[in-house]
Amino acid sequence: MSSFSARRLAALVRKEGAQILRDPSTFLIAFVLPMILLFLFGYAVSLDSSRTRIGVVLQDSSAPALRLAQAYQTSRYFEVEMARTIQPMREKMVSGDLRAIIVIPLDFGEGVKRGRMPAIQIIADGSQPNTANFAAAYGEGVRAQWAANEGLERNPKAAEPPVSLSSRFWYNPELKSRYFLVPGSIANVMTMIGTLLTALVVAREWERGTMEAMMATPISMAEFIASKVIPYYLLALASMALCTVIGVFVFGVPFRGSVFALFVVGSAFLMPALGLGLFISSATKNQFVASQIALLSAFLPTFLLSGFIYEISSMPWPIQALTYLVPARYLIPALESVFLAGDQWALLLPNIGIMLGFGLVFFLLSFRVTRRSLD
Repeated sequence: MSSFSARRLAALVRKEGAQILRDPSTFLIAFVLPMILLFLFGYAVSLDSSRTRIGVVLQDSSAPALRLAQAYQTSRYFEVEMARTIQPMREKMVSGDLRAIIVIPLDFGEGVKRGRMPAIQIIADGSQPNTANFAAAYGEGVRAQWAANEGLERNPKAAEPPVSLSSRFWYNPELKSRYFLVPGSIANVMTMIGTLLTALVVAREWERGTMEAMMATPISMAEFIASKVIPYYLLALASMALCTVIGVFVFGVPFRGSVFALFVVGSAFLMPALGLGLFISSATKNQFVASQIALLSAFLPTFLLSGFIYEISSMPWPIQALTYLVPARYLIPALESVFLAGDQWALLLPNIGIMLGFGLVFFLLSFRVTRRSLD
């Protein structure tokens, strides 16, 4: 091994770039697969519980009961099916056609005449807990809003409250799940390109027998590692840019930050992603084994333990502790901040520092393993 040479590094990068251009699978993984993931999470996967099918059992024919039933029918959260008795609704809930039943009782109108809010019954399908909680909460919300409009829950003897409360949701007022699924899917794309593609690089050299030829050249270890990292770093940034453009202009996700912040955050995350992929390929020297380990150690933790789909605070504490070892845990809130809130550097800088720390550890490990292999 000799000292670092920028000329040799440029030649090695050109050689790696030519190898990427000759391999169509690289472009499939870098551009086609991310598009499939992005459209899957943008269109097919939705955590929004809108238009939930419910049944409203109207046992009373009074005007207040009809107005309450109409409130449920006009709600944008429900798709309502009406009935006079509960039995047919119960059968439809058992078959899965309905997720909740709201029963407006027979004496509902009499209670309203006496100036009080009569109780209604909300029966939710507990086999799907999230949908059941949503149906129960929004069913109660529609009832409370209707009662407020009717003046039933206002005590005429009480003074008007000095302060009126209203709820506001910052950055995502309509609570669209697409707004955080698309940035999260970009994190998965960058993990796949950064780790999976890089994991195949050195292992491919060993399998094809070209590593021995490279060992006979005067390249240094820094040149060797840099030549394997730089092309995939640029490829991952290009894929991130493409995913961002599609997320903003196709899926309508707001982009309130700057391109510079997105570039800095993406570059910081690529350090652990590329370093882990290089370490895996150097240690395994087998493309199949390297790809399997890359999926298990990078893609699955990013998907399950980064907060992308499942809320970290709701996980058991041993799993929460494990999430601190997943670099994507620090990327996803940073991406969400850049997309939805803007350049919040007080949040971005600590996450960038942690991701760079992970990257330093992985590159030191890959440097050590690769040097030992070459020696």
